[in-house]
Amino acid sequence: MTIQPDPFIHHPQLRDKIRDPHKSFFRTFDPSGLDRRMQALGAPAHWRLSDEEREATRRTALNGHADGDLWVFAYGSLMWDPGFLFEEIRQADVTGYARHFCLKDVIGGRGTREAPGLVAALDEGSGCTGLAFRIARDRVEAETEILWRREMLSGAYVPAFVEADTAHGHFKAVTFLANRRAKRIHPDISRSDQIRYLATGTGILGSSLEYIENLVDHLTTLGIEDAHVSSLLSDAKAYAKTL
Repeated sequence: MTIQPDPFIHHPQLRDKIRDPHKSFFRTFDPSGLDRRMQALGAPAHWRLSDEEREATRRTALNGHADGDLWVFAYGSLMWDPGFLFEEIRQADVTGYARHFCLKDVIGGRGTREAPGLVAALDEGSGCTGLAFRIARDRVEAETEILWRREMLSGAYVPAFVEADTAHGHFKAVTFLANRRAKRIHPDISRSDQIRYLATGTGILGSSLEYIENLVDHLTTLGIEDAHVSSLLSDAKAYAKTL
């Protein structure tokens, strides 16, 4: 019997902090299952990418990158709930981009039209530290289909490959950048709106406050200092107490 390497060999402290992909909501998530809900909320008929449109973005992004293992760079909820099967995790640094709370959620994930939520996207910036997950070559096709159903739901992101640096090597990793042409991306969102949305937004995936709490918890566990995110969490908690 072949013994598989421990995915957490580099970061054993994350073993109990990353959801088992088999138990993830996103493992069997079908975007079409939300169509009726979105219709009731008054969303347009084409509120999400069609299966064909989504698959086209996957094929284009992975063209030339699907002949071996695939690395995925996570900077938000993928850090604690990837949903896809992985062989290895490494802390990774990406230059040229930064974690930015600019994705306004009004479609029911972590916020609604009446009480918008907020989550992070990767936008232009000085750098970002997160996690890189390695998907085995023979699983790339199936696991990226799962990943794309989640990340490319409505076109708020653009899939792209970025250069990732880790203590154990350098490689290209696929990630999801903020699509500045998307209506839900607000690169110039005010801090007051960020705080309000984080404090009040909630939906089927949980609250926006839980999202940023999870993010800070994982960054702290990894010894990553992100004063901006920590400050947002502190201010959002304080705002929530006034409600």
